[in-house]
Parts: sequence; structure tokens; C-alpha cells
Amino acid sequence: MTDSSILWYANRATGAVSLVLFTVVVLLGTAVRLRGRLPGLPRFGTVTLHRTLSLSATTFLALHITAAIADGYVNITTLDAVVPFVSDYQPLWLGLGTVALDLLLAVLITSLLRARLGHRTWRAVHWLAYASWPIALIHGIGIGTDAGTTWMLWLTVSCVAAVLTASGIRVTQAARASRRTPSALLRTAEGARS
Repeated sequence: MTDSSILWYANRATGAVSLVLFTVVVLLGTAVRLRGRLPGLPRFGTVTLHRTLSLSATTFLALHITAAIADGYVNITTLDAVVPFVSDYQPLWLGLGTVALDLLLAVLITSLLRARLGHRTWRAVHWLAYASWPIALIHGIGIGTDAGTTWMLWLTVSCVAAVLTASGIRVTQAARASRRTPSALLRTAEGARS
């Protein structure tokens, strides 16, 4: 096996693992927002797992990008990885991956600086994670050499179904909360005090 083929396999594998990990991160983020918890974990355990898997997913993404840049089969530069749509190789699909990376970097940096930024600013930027995931998914479908294989199709469909289900639950819960009138909230608060 040549160095180029090893990098090609590494690029494919880390791309697929990144998809799965970032899908789980989105699901855990939704669970945290809904004040959910996983069986056997206290609520703070769900938050900790979300943070830990976020860092793990980011590591796999860094490996994915490094393998793509190091692989000499196509010319992808570091600039192509951070500046959208400037690459000579597959500019649209690679550019979408770059946009997803840039959004993710904004989320990562503000998460590391959360204490200094304040909760409101951090939360506003954190919403970019919800934009980053589908853009990265489209990047993988468009540029991934495994996109047409049965296993990758099922993996992609499973990830999309999971995120759509979690998003549906979140939207439903938000709609229910917004339907509550101030008097209903007052009655709920009074009932809790009794």
C-alpha cells in the first residue's frame, strides 16, 4: 500500500467518523437544550459527554483535513481548507466543507472563551453549529468518494433521520412552550410553590 492510498483511506475513514461523531454531538446538544439526560447519567453527564465528543469530533475533523492536504493525488492546500471556494479542485464541494469548518471554528473558539464572552453571546454563536452540520453533510455527499456506496448511503440516511427527529422534538417542545400564556405560566409557578 502506498502513502497516497493510506492517506486516501485515512481521509475517507476520518470523514465518515466525523459525520457520525458530529451527528451524536448535535443530538447531545439538543438533549442538553431540552434538559434531557441519558440513561445512567446525571444531567451534567450529558453536558460533559457533549463537550468531550465535540472535542473528539473536532480531532477527527482535523485528521480528515490533514489527510486531504497531505494526499498528493489532488492539490488541496491549507488555504483551500480555511478560505471557501478558492480551491481548483472541486471548488463548490470543497468550499462547502470549508464553510462548515469556519462555522465550527467560530463555535469552538467562542466555547473556549465562553466565560469571557458571556452566555448570550456564546449562545448566539453556538447556533452556527446547527448550520455547520448540514453544510458539512452536503460537502460529504458532493465530494465523498464513498457517497454512492450502500454503506455510506445508509450511514448518511441514519444520521439525517436522527438529526431530523431530534430537531422535530425540539421544535415541538418550543412550540408548546410558546403556546403557554402568561396566565398559564403563572398558574404553573403558583402550583409549584404549593
